[in-house]
Amino acid sequence: MAPTANAKGTQLSRLADHFQSVPATQQGKGWNDLWETGYVPWDRGLPNPALQDFLAERQDLLPSNSPDRKKVLVPGCGTGYDVLLFSSWGYDTYGLEVSEKAIEAARSAEKEMLKGNSIYEKKEGVKEAGRVTWLNGDFFKDQVFEDVEGEKNFDLIYDYTVGLLPPGYFAFCALILIILQFGCALPPSLRPAWSKRLNKLLAPNGRLICLEFPTYKSPTALGPPWSMTPKVYMGHLPRPNQNLAYSDEEGLLEDELGPPAENGLRRIEHLKPKRTHRIGYDEEGNITDWIGVWVHQSSK
Repeated sequence: MAPTANAKGTQLSRLADHFQSVPATQQGKGWNDLWETGYVPWDRGLPNPALQDFLAERQDLLPSNSPDRKKVLVPGCGTGYDVLLFSSWGYDTYGLEVSEKAIEAARSAEKEMLKGNSIYEKKEGVKEAGRVTWLNGDFFKDQVFEDVEGEKNFDLIYDYTVGLLPPGYFAFCALILIILQFGCALPPSLRPAWSKRLNKLLAPNGRLICLEFPTYKSPTALGPPWSMTPKVYMGHLPRPNQNLAYSDEEGLLEDELGPPAENGLRRIEHLKPKRTHRIGYDEEGNITDWIGVWVHQSSK
C-alpha cells in the first residue's frame, strides 16, 4: 500500500519548516537538534530493501573483497542499520554522523541489532564480518576521517537518507559506499561541495552507489528532503565543485550544462529496484526510486 499524499506532506513539511531558519553552514547543528529532541521520523528500523537486494544480487557491480577487505563509508548513517548490513557482507564499514546523539544511539543499538537478527548475520560465503567504526563529525572536514585505516578514501560509498515518516510506516534512502541519499538532506547550494567531496573520498577504482530519492518531488519545493531526480546526479557528479544553473521554475537547467570534467564521475549502471521503503512508491504502487552506480572517469 502506497503512502497518501497527506501523510507524506505533513511530515516532509514539518522537516522543511525546521530547516528554514538553519543556514547552510549550520546544517549539522540542525540535524543534531532533531536527534536531541527525539524527533527522528526517518529512522525506519532496518536497511532499505533496495540495498539488501542490491548487495545480494549485484555483486558484479561491487569491488571484489579479495584479496584485501574493502572499506565502505555510510555518511549520515543514523542508527547504523546500513553500516551493520555492509559489515555482514565482509566490508570494513565506517558509519559517519554529524550528530553526537545519533552516534550514541548507533553504538547502544549495535549489540542489540546483532543478537539473532538474520539481516545482520554474516552472509554465506563471507569469511568474516567486517569491522565497524563510528565517526562523529562534519562530512566536509578531513579531520573526521583521522581514525580511518590506511588511505583516507573508500572502495564503496553509500548515499541514502532514511524515511521522513513515523517509524514502522515509511522511509527513504540512498546507496553504497557513502551515499545515504545523503545528497537529498543537503540544500542545493551545497551540491557542488557534495560532488567534490564524494569525488575525493571515492578510491580510484571504487564504486559510489546512490539510491535516488525523492524523484517525485518538485525540483523547486523546499526540503529536506530536497528533490533528487536522476538529472541532478547526472549534472553534479560528472562536474565536481561546479556551480550549475538552476531555474526557479524548472530546477537544474540541463541545456546549460557544460561537458563533464576530466576528474568527474561517470555512471555505469542505472536500474529500478524491485523493492524499496514505502515512501519510495507512488499512489498507484509504482516504485519511484532509482539506483545509480558511479565510478571515476579514469576507472576501467
